[in-house]
Amino acid sequence: MPDTHALLSPSSSERWINCPPSVRMSEGIEEKPSEYAAEGTAAHSLCEYKLRQMLGYKEPDIRENLDYYNEEMENCTEEYRNYINELLENTQFGGPLMLVEQKINFSKFVKGGYGTSDCIIIDGNTIHVIDFKYGKGVEVDAVNNTQMMIYGIGALEMFDGIYDITNVVMTIFQPRLNNVSTFEMSKKDLYHWAFTVLQPAADMAYQGTGIFKCGEHCRFCKAKSVCRARAEYNLKLAQYDFEMPSALEDIEIESLLGKLDMLISWAEDVKQYALDEAVKGKKWTGYKLVEGRSNRKYTDETVVADKVANAGYDPYEKKILGITAMTKLLGKKKFEELLVGLIEKPQGKPTLVPESDARPEMNTTANAAKDFEEEN
Repeated sequence: MPDTHALLSPSSSERWINCPPSVRMSEGIEEKPSEYAAEGTAAHSLCEYKLRQMLGYKEPDIRENLDYYNEEMENCTEEYRNYINELLENTQFGGPLMLVEQKINFSKFVKGGYGTSDCIIIDGNTIHVIDFKYGKGVEVDAVNNTQMMIYGIGALEMFDGIYDITNVVMTIFQPRLNNVSTFEMSKKDLYHWAFTVLQPAADMAYQGTGIFKCGEHCRFCKAKSVCRARAEYNLKLAQYDFEMPSALEDIEIESLLGKLDMLISWAEDVKQYALDEAVKGKKWTGYKLVEGRSNRKYTDETVVADKVANAGYDPYEKKILGITAMTKLLGKKKFEELLVGLIEKPQGKPTLVPESDARPEMNTTANAAKDFEEEN
């Protein structure tokens, strides 16, 4: 299950490693319950249940009383189970050890440091650490992922004295984005990171010292709306004289591109904070709280459907099953047999991202012309 109680948790490590004083500044700030987080917790529970089933445990089926359970969650957790099963079948050494929702302790490097790893598999001299992500908003990369590296350290602290471990393989399984990302480090390199990066940052974070640093990690900070360092950083950017883009040099636009998302995110966070405080009763000079627009909805859909049907009309619209649901209905083999040539993946909407992004560059008209010139 996701870590919720540790002051310096693995899940928030990207933030407190980059910005140590943010931890103490966030204390006392209430964290809003998120429907996405609750949905993720439910999916993790189903993953745990399926893996324990795979290991032979006899337990009551949790689906009937599981919040947010639906067909998509069933399919995604089944994909996760199949991935773990395939990983077990492909291990190099017989009789690998597998642990589900394993408590880990990394307090040697992080004061009070503990957490829970979704799945750990020990295969000879290699530890596999697998983390299930149910989110579909942001693709998570395992490469140099601090949460995964901390899980790896915790696994090493638990098993390195029992097994002759040389390597740690860290995998993020994110089925709703078709993302399986894997990163491998030697035990030596992972411990070097723990001593030289993790431990110093954790010490500062625990003590509330260090330097505030703004970045992508700010989006997970409870104090992001009131952080002065973040405000000063973004206000400097806002001092640009935003004329028409044609009045800016290319180098200026390129410089801005990497910062605009953070500026927009900060502005939205401040607006949301002001709204939340107004709802609680705070009066902001020059502003008032009003009721926003809303859409009409039925008070009882079943009663509405019955009344319309009794009047001689069909209250329902018919819609073909989606690809995932159709695959489940027909079975993968029958699906591929019946619908061969009838499935396509449309080109995604153009998005401008840093060159470090793993996705291949789109072959636009300009790029195609350039390729033609280079070939000739």
